[in-house]
Amino acid sequence: MLTSRPRRIVAALIAGALVFPLVPAVASRPVKVQVLSGRADAVTGGDALVHVDVSDPDDRVRVTLNGEDVSSEFTPDDTGRTGLVRNLRLGANELRAESGGRRATLQVRNHPREGPVFSGPHEQPYVCQTAKFKLPVIGGTLGAPLDANCTIKPRVDYFYRTTARKWAKWPTGTRRYPSDLARTDAGDPFIVRMETGSADRAVVQTSMLHDPLHDPAPTPTHRSASWNGRAIFTLGGGCSGGWYRSGTTTGGVTDPFLLGRGYALMSSSLNVYAQNCNDLLAAEAAMMTKELFVEHYGRPEFTVGFGCSGGSYQAHQITDNYPGIFDGIIVGCSFPDVGFGTVSFLSDSWLLDSYFTKAAIGWTQEQKRKVAGFRIYATLPSMAVSARRMDPRKSCGMVAAAQRYDPVRNPRGVRCDVFDHAVNAYGKDPVTGFARRPLDNVGVQYGLRALKSGAISPAQFLDLNDRIGGFDADANLVPLRTVADPQAVRTAYRTGRLTNGGGGLKDVPIIDYRAYSDALGYGDIHVRYHTFSMRARLQKANGTAANQVSLLEDTRYGLFSTASPLLRHAVDAMDEWLTQLTADGTARPRMDKIMAARPSSLEEGCRSPNGFIAQPLDRNPASRCEKLFPSASFPREVAGAGIAADVIKCALRPPARSDYRGFTDAQWRKLLAIFPGGVCDWSKPGIGQEPLEGTWLSFPG
Repeated sequence: MLTSRPRRIVAALIAGALVFPLVPAVASRPVKVQVLSGRADAVTGGDALVHVDVSDPDDRVRVTLNGEDVSSEFTPDDTGRTGLVRNLRLGANELRAESGGRRATLQVRNHPREGPVFSGPHEQPYVCQTAKFKLPVIGGTLGAPLDANCTIKPRVDYFYRTTARKWAKWPTGTRRYPSDLARTDAGDPFIVRMETGSADRAVVQTSMLHDPLHDPAPTPTHRSASWNGRAIFTLGGGCSGGWYRSGTTTGGVTDPFLLGRGYALMSSSLNVYAQNCNDLLAAEAAMMTKELFVEHYGRPEFTVGFGCSGGSYQAHQITDNYPGIFDGIIVGCSFPDVGFGTVSFLSDSWLLDSYFTKAAIGWTQEQKRKVAGFRIYATLPSMAVSARRMDPRKSCGMVAAAQRYDPVRNPRGVRCDVFDHAVNAYGKDPVTGFARRPLDNVGVQYGLRALKSGAISPAQFLDLNDRIGGFDADANLVPLRTVADPQAVRTAYRTGRLTNGGGGLKDVPIIDYRAYSDALGYGDIHVRYHTFSMRARLQKANGTAANQVSLLEDTRYGLFSTASPLLRHAVDAMDEWLTQLTADGTARPRMDKIMAARPSSLEEGCRSPNGFIAQPLDRNPASRCEKLFPSASFPREVAGAGIAADVIKCALRPPARSDYRGFTDAQWRKLLAIFPGGVCDWSKPGIGQEPLEGTWLSFPG
């Protein structure tokens, strides 16, 4: 629980590595000590990959941990020594390095391998699902966990790509290449080393090209000859049901295109939102997964966050709130965040769909669509179903029936919803004991734009807003509007639960790839306007969104598949972008560096049936891309909100009679009765809307 204000973990970001400030004994050319595997104040599992930088690599270097000599763990390199320091005690530790009469100390804080580090107290109950976790390609499961923290025995497996473009298990004990072994475009044997382990009560997997017949096992100081030195962190989607369990899959570490390009892949079962719909815990899991990777294989030149839908939630929020884990992100079917970019438009859809189902006055389907704002009407009832992630009684199959919440039979039971899963951030309501909830629709004039355009009548507008209602604490539809908890609203803004865009996102390249799904007949959730929401937040926070490039095409390759040439282009372009950005050693502002490093081949635009159209992707109805892929709208924007979708609880103002032309006196009086406190004033910041407090915040409980 957030007791007062979250703690900020303070450290320096140097050359892509998260390191603690150094304390040299001598001012000139000091010895430098840094933790390569993560932040010095967020080490886990009792070990850390450490580098000692000295002025003369040939000098003798002595390193101690809490007074004990650990110099033998270090291997010489071009700038000093690198070593995996083990046996850190829980809590505070001191590393000291001495060389040539100079020395430096580094305070290191070690946390348990199972966490938590900054995400707050562990969620309970918690179901270990290792026995259901299926090993890709290899087959079989991981079996029962070794303890209550879902720990498994670490394992390394090999598989290879065949000339038939299939995966196959590597033959046990072989000393020859299989006859059907394929090679990568670079000519390397297409053999993959996959490691499976544990961290943060989750299953962690990494993979990379490695030839076990001719290349020694990789280490932090001896890399696989086939690895290109870069890493991609895969982030899985979903949300509903993403709580109280360790998960049965990761974001995926077997993509043949990415591996064939030479990238190392990594992911955690808590970085799949269908298994963990909590950005705080996802950030912690990502940090610990990358830490394990670096301890085993060395620090990548850069790491790219890569994911669609729930993966985009993670990429945006992890990067903004915990910078340094990802150096760039490629997001698909994107949303800014789950709690506001998604839940708000889902909850509005649920209310609207319920109203239309029971409305006593007539509505055409086209009128309903215009009130919702979507490209097609089917999106509205589909989103109403998706909104059930707010209901604490739904998606609770992982919890034993006797433990589940029931308002009558078990009022203190386990609540399975997106808000209670985030209780460490929002805290508990002292009256109900449930998580505080930042959900509000007071003053929202549903269908306002449709009214002003003449698409609906004053009578329809008034009946809709009179009967729309809201949700009680259990997501039951009730006649009264929903009122947000003020503390939860402030927390959402201050701690980045609502993605701000002005934290770490301002310092990284972003490629937003979208396979247009607004017009899919079943009513898809991944509607295009969310890309513009994130762009608007970047612009509001930083004055520019020049570090975000948007790419758009149809769904012929699915929503986010590396079979798409356009997504492959995004991967290659991000590699070039980050390579050039990393090489920029100038002192100019970071955004200037990002803009200068952007490859000329990376143009914003859309892929039409006749080829790529290079043009800014905006909502200009005259643009070719907008005509091909209309961005449509959403219920709050139809009600007057901005595209940023960043107002949780709107400021209110008295309604002005001049805004409601054609209203009779009786209708005007009814409007005033429906909105006794006033209507939303979208020209003002939301109530409780405040700047991001900072990054690397900790939620101690």
